[in-house]
Amino acid sequence: MTQNPLDTLSSTSFDDFPYVRPDMEHLSRVFEQHLTSFGQSASAVAQAEALAAIVAVREEFSSMYNLCYIRHTANTADPFYEAENQYFDEQSPSFEALNNKLYKALLSSKFRDTLAKKFGEHLFVLAEVSLKTFNPSILEDLQQENALSTEYTKIKARARIEFDGKSYNLSSLLPVELSNDRETRKRATEAKWQFYADNAPEVETIFDGMVKLRHSMAQKLGFKSFTDVGYARMRRSDYCPEMVAKFRKQILEHIVPIASSLYERQRVRLGLASLKYYDEDYKFASGNPKPIGTPEEIVANAAKMYQELSPDTDVFFKRMQDARLMDLVNRDGKATGGYCTYIPKFEAPYIFSNFNGTSGDIDVLTHEAGHAFQVWSSKSFPLEEYHWPTADAAEIHSMSMEFFTWPWMHLFFGDQTEKYRFMHLAGAIQFLPYGVAVDEFQHLVYDQPDMTPAERDQVWRELEKKYLPHRDYDGVAHLEAGRFWHKQSHIFNSPFYYIDYTLAQICAFQFWVKDRQDHKSAWADYLRLCQAGGSSSFLNLVKLANLKSPFEDGCVQSVVGEIQAYLNSVDDSRF
Repeated sequence: MTQNPLDTLSSTSFDDFPYVRPDMEHLSRVFEQHLTSFGQSASAVAQAEALAAIVAVREEFSSMYNLCYIRHTANTADPFYEAENQYFDEQSPSFEALNNKLYKALLSSKFRDTLAKKFGEHLFVLAEVSLKTFNPSILEDLQQENALSTEYTKIKARARIEFDGKSYNLSSLLPVELSNDRETRKRATEAKWQFYADNAPEVETIFDGMVKLRHSMAQKLGFKSFTDVGYARMRRSDYCPEMVAKFRKQILEHIVPIASSLYERQRVRLGLASLKYYDEDYKFASGNPKPIGTPEEIVANAAKMYQELSPDTDVFFKRMQDARLMDLVNRDGKATGGYCTYIPKFEAPYIFSNFNGTSGDIDVLTHEAGHAFQVWSSKSFPLEEYHWPTADAAEIHSMSMEFFTWPWMHLFFGDQTEKYRFMHLAGAIQFLPYGVAVDEFQHLVYDQPDMTPAERDQVWRELEKKYLPHRDYDGVAHLEAGRFWHKQSHIFNSPFYYIDYTLAQICAFQFWVKDRQDHKSAWADYLRLCQAGGSSSFLNLVKLANLKSPFEDGCVQSVVGEIQAYLNSVDDSRF
């Protein structure tokens, strides 16, 4: 299927994208009518036409959902979009039920072979996986799950942390947590965790409700535990929990020692007797590298970077600017974190983040731009199933873009560029043990759904000791009790979405190595991966990009060798 990522998109600005609440009764009726036509079609051509009509209905719903999601997260206090978000929390399961019917119809189509030649066999693989995640008996449960997820997001968005006479939210406090003054770092970090401690009873009640609800849904769907449902929700079709467990073992054996040595180098750099939890993100005695310029200047430099990187990224980023498809700056009432989503009706990726004056502003911009560039590159696929790959593959695009943009980091960091690159690469290594700890935590939690909140906390604390043996909480009761995981939104809102980052990081490391050896070849592989969208499974996409599977024995060890050599070659005592 040919695609042209240089196609121009609509000139309409995001501010002008009209939002209209979908009328679910009308939408369902139209969807069902087209579905009947699909089933009664006398030819593959007629079925494809009926499918195209269904795609248009789905595109409208998806576009309005994403418009609502963006505008709600941009201002969680906006009463209009709060109400609309609640509407989607309630109606999304009904929409999922319609898709469930479509997948059943696809799998039973008498023209399946012809449709597979037209749309690709992976559509039917995705249909089979998706059917595992829904039946009408769990519709109300899904609505309740959505409501709990929204409650958790609102707790974090409404954070007001008083510190030294000023009020902060979770994003704006981060620069204070990175203060050059150790006592300030300590007190600011303690203030943040006091917020989590104050909200711990509510957070743990929400999560306890989620676990029990998800376990109940899994049983209604015919599974022993929610783990199988979680994997199916993530649309994983070519690997299983046992393969993931072996991958975690590779991280434990080959990455944890390297990460621990990097923390020791950091302790020495900082001249500390011991590295405490509030020191971990403060990498250099001279202070962490900070981006140069205002948010507007950062975006202007990003435009220059993407203009020089490739013609494809140039056209893409100009569209993102011209159509105001980025909301980057932190403010009160805005949801925490960063994300990229897609509004299919307007063929518009959208980047959301919370700039706060730290190097993370550049990380999140290049990371989310990787997601946005991918979905923009694969927008010509007629089915939304192919706009995005599964999350494991999708994170390859984002994490690799962070590395492909290295040659332009001087635009953002000036004479701190080498310091930034060292921190970025070392940080990517140090992330991996945490990433697999989050994954193993979820496996253990959903395999034992009757655990008490305190027992879950203890599970987390034991995993920290296993994967993060350097961590020293300096006696802080909330963290010593094993509640660090309360801050990790994915655990609440996107169960089992975390190993994806670690798998993708191993792939991104391979792109880092290849790019240093032959940029033209590496970029060609990356572009081909982006243009493939979600038209194939994770392992097939990895193969398409000429990468080695992270599950392959010895892969992790082989990939990190050159990275370790690079880090060891840097005299970090200069920073």
